[in-house]
Amino acid sequence: MTANHILVRPSRLNWARAFFAKHPLFVLGAVILVLVISSAVLAPWIAPDAPTKIVMSERLLAPSAEHLMGTDRFGRDMFARILHGGRISLLVGLCVVLLALLIGGPIGLAAGYFGGKTDVVLMRFSDVFLAFPPLLLPIAITAALGPGLWNAMIALAVSWFPWYARIMRASAMTVRRELYISAARNFGVGHLRILIRHVVPNSLTPVIVQASMDFGVAILAAASLSFIGLGARAPTVEWGLMAADARTDFLDHYWTALFPGLAIFVTVLAVNLIGDGLSDILGPKRGGRE
Repeated sequence: MTANHILVRPSRLNWARAFFAKHPLFVLGAVILVLVISSAVLAPWIAPDAPTKIVMSERLLAPSAEHLMGTDRFGRDMFARILHGGRISLLVGLCVVLLALLIGGPIGLAAGYFGGKTDVVLMRFSDVFLAFPPLLLPIAITAALGPGLWNAMIALAVSWFPWYARIMRASAMTVRRELYISAARNFGVGHLRILIRHVVPNSLTPVIVQASMDFGVAILAAASLSFIGLGARAPTVEWGLMAADARTDFLDHYWTALFPGLAIFVTVLAVNLIGDGLSDILGPKRGGRE
């Protein structure tokens, strides 16, 4: 072992300790989220029972060594359903945020960079969607498109993209005033190249912070739509749908609603801790919903 190795390892360890001491909640959220994701990915090996397997002779059994989280009204193992449901719920959060970014990001980027009439037209278009209450528009869109998980994700993305448009617009307006942007224009660099090479990379910090926060909110919103019958539908295994299925049983069989709700709570909490941590790490200012 060389002297360099001896010196590098303690320095890395000290850096990790300093980072944990400065951002303990971020580290805690990251650990929890990694555990949630790992459990969802490894669900077939952790809980080998199929989440849709019906055993009526074992319906509504309380948590035990055989069924760690009990069973539901159809005798399905709740532990297996929670782990497999994490796959759908996490995918929903990711897809909603990405779709909202893909819609709102370019709109805000063009509005903030070009300004003038382009800014007025694009932002007034976005403001139309902000006129609706946060959950009313997704409900209306999903009802129009028809119940279903993908329709629910599209509805949530359409109702959320104006926030990303506003955040990206504010960042782009700040970046376009920088001297290096003026220098690039004077050298004849095209708008598209400036946007891709300079404006976008320097405008992403507040968007990343907001997206990390919205990931958990998207899971919660999709679960809400599933709870009222507009999101995921059987036989899809999803946390919100599991909570909805427990409405008639949870008073006498608490575990049918407790564990889906707890899974949502823990995941949203972890993502919020990560979002708050990113806000502190990447910068003191960020845009988004209050």
